[in-house]
Amino acid sequence: MRIGTISDLHIDRSKDYYPQDFEFILSKEIARLKLDVLLIAGDVSNHYLQTIQFVQNVKQQSNIEVLFIPGNHDYWKSEQEEKTSYEIFEYYKSQPESIIGSPYIINDEWAIVGHSGWYDYSFADHDKFSLERLEHRKYYGSTWLDKEHIDWGKSDLEMSKLAAASVKNDLEQVKDKNIILMTHIVTHKKFAVPMPHRIFDYFNAFIGTSDFDQFYEIYPIKYSIMGHVHFRNIIEESGIQYICPCLGYQREWRTKNLETEIQNTIQIIEI
Repeated sequence: MRIGTISDLHIDRSKDYYPQDFEFILSKEIARLKLDVLLIAGDVSNHYLQTIQFVQNVKQQSNIEVLFIPGNHDYWKSEQEEKTSYEIFEYYKSQPESIIGSPYIINDEWAIVGHSGWYDYSFADHDKFSLERLEHRKYYGSTWLDKEHIDWGKSDLEMSKLAAASVKNDLEQVKDKNIILMTHIVTHKKFAVPMPHRIFDYFNAFIGTSDFDQFYEIYPIKYSIMGHVHFRNIIEESGIQYICPCLGYQREWRTKNLETEIQNTIQIIEI
């Protein structure tokens, strides 16, 4: 079985391509690679309806199973949006393509567990910044925009703990199988921006979580897919392959061609 992985498509942030272009090119690439399943690790768009429509369109066009978990951008809402952040979360959770709270059983030997996750500030430089300073989510005149577009009604640290509890429950259900874990938030510090760094000594606080660390020791996780950081990397450690297949914003691409970038971004797991 060939499982493709990609994240951070940001289909509504390109100056040269429309969401339909992303759908067509991604579906074309699925066919070229002869994928059986596609995993999308979040940040499809900045609106939940557009995100779901995209996922469903790619599923229909490619005629394979497309599974996803939302990223932080997928939870963003405008001031006019009537749904709360939690209602948007529940909307995603109810969709058949979402695997939050619903592990996907591939076969007798493999399963996929997924959750957005949330950041717990543990990746920041705590020698420089107090918890209170990090909770401000503003630094050098820049604001971490989740502060303006998402309101969970709980602290980020509480949200990280809740996400970890949900994932642990899902992992327990499939602990007799080899597991592919998919999150949006980074779960390995080697994927954070290296410190010291003028900005990211602070902003790494909102990149990853340490609340998942124990899972890699307890459960038979063989692959860990994540997004959020907008760079592409693969790390192998203690028998686990950590994969970050981020497409990212167009200004971050290495070429100007979407098809080339998607081809260079998708990573394949063969089981």
